[in-house]
Amino acid sequence: MKVDSHRVLIRPLLTEKLTGLREATNTVGFVVHPGANRIQIRLAVEALLKVKVDKVNVMNVRGKVKKLGRFSGRRSDWKKALVTLKQGEKLEMYESA
Repeated sequence: MKVDSHRVLIRPLLTEKLTGLREATNTVGFVVHPGANRIQIRLAVEALLKVKVDKVNVMNVRGKVKKLGRFSGRRSDWKKALVTLKQGEKLEMYESA
């Protein structure tokens, strides 16, 4: 599926686990478009954030079933990408977080 590079990256993921991973292995996380593949994610990160990418790991996350009283609903499924940057590369938006 052809996805515009500006629509591939939806938002960054900021969790405790990813903060530790960023410090240990220079890996950052993003919520990405469900139709995007590894190559599109790599090109989008390199073009939009001006960094060099070493590897991209992609996983589909199922939405959770949530209840409110007697009604049950379901959160949307989403896709997560863990992007490992090359040695010496840093993202400025993560340095302030």
